[in-house]
Amino acid sequence: MTPVEKPSDYSAKELMVISAARMITDRDIVFCGTGISMLAAVAAKHIYAPESVIFFESGAIDSGLDHLPLAVSDSRVMYKASAFCSLTEAFSFMQNKKTGARIVGIIGAAQIDPFGNLNSTMIGDYGDVGTRFPGSGGACDLASFVNTVLVFMKLEKRKFVDRLDYLTSPGWRPNGRSREDAGLRPRGPSAVITDMGILKFEAGTRRMYLDQCFPGVSPEDIQNRVGFDLDVSRAVRAEPPGRRALSILRTQSDPEKLILD
Repeated sequence: MTPVEKPSDYSAKELMVISAARMITDRDIVFCGTGISMLAAVAAKHIYAPESVIFFESGAIDSGLDHLPLAVSDSRVMYKASAFCSLTEAFSFMQNKKTGARIVGIIGAAQIDPFGNLNSTMIGDYGDVGTRFPGSGGACDLASFVNTVLVFMKLEKRKFVDRLDYLTSPGWRPNGRSREDAGLRPRGPSAVITDMGILKFEAGTRRMYLDQCFPGVSPEDIQNRVGFDLDVSRAVRAEPPGRRALSILRTQSDPEKLILD
């Protein structure tokens, strides 16, 4: 695949958001955190899936979201919400087999391994921590129980590692075991959306491979930023965002540029 020149009318972050939004349908219940994952959920509702339902671990379900909240604890997540429940009820909703099968979870992490296991806890040995991160929040429950997980990651070798420093959220093969053997729901992560392209997982081995390259990026560029061997042989060029999608993203989903800075 020959690299093409990157268009100047949209950013990599905008393409990341649009790429995730395209993966959400009208039947989905979207569980998202703060930042780019929240913007992807809001953009999906505005552009591709108006009947999707967004809910937050803080308890707000199907909020109005006329303005993009700064965080899941922002009072704006409560505006025009169809329901507001406790943290315990929100997590029970996620763990329920019937509703969990409809949930799309959007999360991020500090590290990811070839099978989609995530670390958002620490870097270093457990007894000698080099860097401490916020930890799981709802990410472990999400990765364990829901049907579809999308992961946002910046493409860097220090993030895409062969072995995690700490396993916070399980992927397809947590600690080398199948999800079923680990007592988890069968479905692991569906896609990893980065600032250079989109990675998915082999149906058989469950190992990560390169699915799409963003315009201006070659498969070799992506392999050079990953700390393990990556199958790049089937990579295609990602579809650029359309004018309508970009306009809605900028003027309705994040008009104050809280994320799209």
